[in-house]
Amino acid sequence: MDELIEYILRFGNLNTQQIDLIRQSATEKHLRKDEYFSEAGKIPKQVGFVVKGVIRGCYYNNKGDEITRCFISENNLVVDIVNFDSNNASSEYLQACTDCVLIVFSKQKWEELSHTIVGWDSIKNKMVQLCMFQKSRKGPVISQDATTRYLEFMENYPSLTNRIPLAYIASYLGVTQQSLSRIRKNIR
Repeated sequence: MDELIEYILRFGNLNTQQIDLIRQSATEKHLRKDEYFSEAGKIPKQVGFVVKGVIRGCYYNNKGDEITRCFISENNLVVDIVNFDSNNASSEYLQACTDCVLIVFSKQKWEELSHTIVGWDSIKNKMVQLCMFQKSRKGPVISQDATTRYLEFMENYPSLTNRIPLAYIASYLGVTQQSLSRIRKNIR
């Protein structure tokens, strides 16, 4: 919980009473590898903060291929914020790549913080903007060759290379696992 409080305090100031309220509003949740935090076709019902582990955002294209869009690791928010806020069904999955420990707020508790803590909306908006920026900025540029995309992946996600399955990295890069294995072999 301390990691979450430190994260929140990067975006604004809170007093002890407000911090205690945040602590009381959240619960710890464990996800096993491959479990979903939220699923396509369902309305997202929670906001999470990754304490330990890695979650990926993924979807299926019109050919039925699984596409990994982003990775969310420790000390970051995880939420499909657009659909969470609008109460709409999501079009993507948020799935644990590893066993994960999260601090989670239900929709009700998340909204109660806005009504109770003066300045929470400003803090929340800054956190959500960073979350959305991180999910969008690191996608590989498909016009680049696969080796360049992999090198950029390693630069953007240096701690993930040996923590998540190669199939997820290959999906993120838009290559087959065999191609990724060749690329990795040629880089060494």
